[in-house]
Amino acid sequence: MNVLGLIGGTSWHSTIEYYSIINQSVNDYFGNNTNPPLLVFTLNQARIHQFQIENKWESIAYMLVDAAQSLHKAGANTVLFCANTPHKVFDAVQEKLDFPIIHIADATAKAIHEIRLNKVLFLGTKYSMEETFITKRIEDNGIQVLVPEDKKIINELHRIIIEELTYGKIVATSKIYVMKVIEKAMKQGAEGVVLGCTEFPLMIFKEDVDIPIFNTTEIHSKAGVNYILKQQLCR
Repeated sequence: MNVLGLIGGTSWHSTIEYYSIINQSVNDYFGNNTNPPLLVFTLNQARIHQFQIENKWESIAYMLVDAAQSLHKAGANTVLFCANTPHKVFDAVQEKLDFPIIHIADATAKAIHEIRLNKVLFLGTKYSMEETFITKRIEDNGIQVLVPEDKKIINELHRIIIEELTYGKIVATSKIYVMKVIEKAMKQGAEGVVLGCTEFPLMIFKEDVDIPIFNTTEIHSKAGVNYILKQQLCR
């Protein structure tokens, strides 16, 4: 099996989900308790958030490069960021490395294509909703991506992620709010929902919505599993 490096901590709650999904998928593939060769580097989320507020994305890129190189030296053949927002600096990090990073948007676009949807709603942090580093990469695969247009909605979704979900807090009123955003998008023709923050799957589940949900935590993890198993198909 190939050795995979996970750059986590953003947040550690969703990093646990990555670790769990990857291990369980490999167990299922072999039909026993075979565990995959995983290496985990946990970033300091408080520092990441401060750099985001200060708009110091180059500092975040430096942290990611350092983490990726440390994992590579420890034996990882490739790495992935266990979150959507760090992909804002994906290109800056990738150009500093001589090994690949598995991109979350590529894996998500492939999952959307597999069930032949044309239009999806994307929900994430304000960075990933207001900018196009995730959504354009999905759109480049021929998929229309809707994002909330109201600044107040974007800010509230971001607040729910940063102040609640990254601390593992599931607040009932916040879930109702997110569901209303999804219902509005469905009326606008959204055929699916991309949970483009790896914390949203802690709150929103497949049974909550009448259209397909794309859990980017699970999708990205399964892409990592495929790499570990040397591109053998993981379902």
